[in-house]
Amino acid sequence: MKKISLRWRMTLMSLIIVIITCVSMKIAICSSGTAQITELGDYVLDFTAGYSEEKVSDTSEYIRQFEEQFTEELAMVRSHFCMYNWLITGTVIIISGLVVFFVSRRSLEPLKRFSGQLGEIRMENIADMRIKEDNVAEFALLSRSLNDMLDRISHAFEAQHQFTANAAHELRTPLSLMQSQMDLYVEENQDVSEKTAETIAMIREQTERLSDMVRILLDMSELQTVPCSDTISLGPMIEEVIADLSSMAEEENITLEQSGESADIKGSDILIYRVFFNLVENAIKYNKKGGKVSVETSLHAGKVRIYISDTGYGIPDEFRNNIFQPFFRIDKSQNRSLGGVGLGLSLVWEIINLHGGKVEVMESSERGTVILLEFSSI
Repeated sequence: MKKISLRWRMTLMSLIIVIITCVSMKIAICSSGTAQITELGDYVLDFTAGYSEEKVSDTSEYIRQFEEQFTEELAMVRSHFCMYNWLITGTVIIISGLVVFFVSRRSLEPLKRFSGQLGEIRMENIADMRIKEDNVAEFALLSRSLNDMLDRISHAFEAQHQFTANAAHELRTPLSLMQSQMDLYVEENQDVSEKTAETIAMIREQTERLSDMVRILLDMSELQTVPCSDTISLGPMIEEVIADLSSMAEEENITLEQSGESADIKGSDILIYRVFFNLVENAIKYNKKGGKVSVETSLHAGKVRIYISDTGYGIPDEFRNNIFQPFFRIDKSQNRSLGGVGLGLSLVWEIINLHGGKVEVMESSERGTVILLEFSSI
């Protein structure tokens, strides 16, 4: 059966079901008809037996009575026959429907397996994931086509990844040189004109932004090479992040809070630190003066949930699904004034996916935003 195509498989199954249904109905209806005819014959025999045993003076009257009673008996038998036939038909339909349900599930098992394999494809495993070529003819051809497509996508991602890494490496050296030269120039030329000073400040700011972008691109290109086997205690790590960002928060008069239970996860200590650093830093940058940023940890059904909430301006509903995309910025002018390049949250997304976790905007309004992180606990 495994080597039969899906078309022939469905045809044979349908044919078998139709044959079984027709034969079952024929047997049931014939049995019902035979029973009703037998009942009618028994009535005639009983009536004629009474006729032979009794002295009947008026034969015509007796025949008239027989016709009346026989007509009534025939109508009753016909009614019973129709009722039984409807019951048989309904029963056969229900049973046939159940048989079709279970048989079709069996017949469509290759489609279920195929769909399951497609559901396992992820961005992080696309290079190694291949669809098993099923023995069913239709899916064998489709599997080969999908595997070819996965190969092309994998090669395209690899080329993009390699280009990003190469570009970042090539840009890092000249940018570092530009920054050092600008710093040296400023140090040696303190009495420049106001216009020159503004130009130098603008160049230094943009050079620093480019350096940050190159650094993040390098981090993203090297994610797959970082081992994720560290045992990470989230409580101390979050405490360290808050300590590192406390001076930045103090400048904006923002309160940093940590609460909840401690938990351990498996992953890269460096990368998970970067996740919390980027999210808390963002919560500080886009907060209101005198606001608050809180990090709460909880355990639920073997999962570690971390809620990072702020009292900022919120994220519009139409942008919630886009904030983790590379180079996406809600307010570009504000983002530039704060030094953002639109890659920090994208890096967070990549790291979370690498660790098999999830990150999402849980809620957001004018009163602030809550970001939810979820990892498997150990």
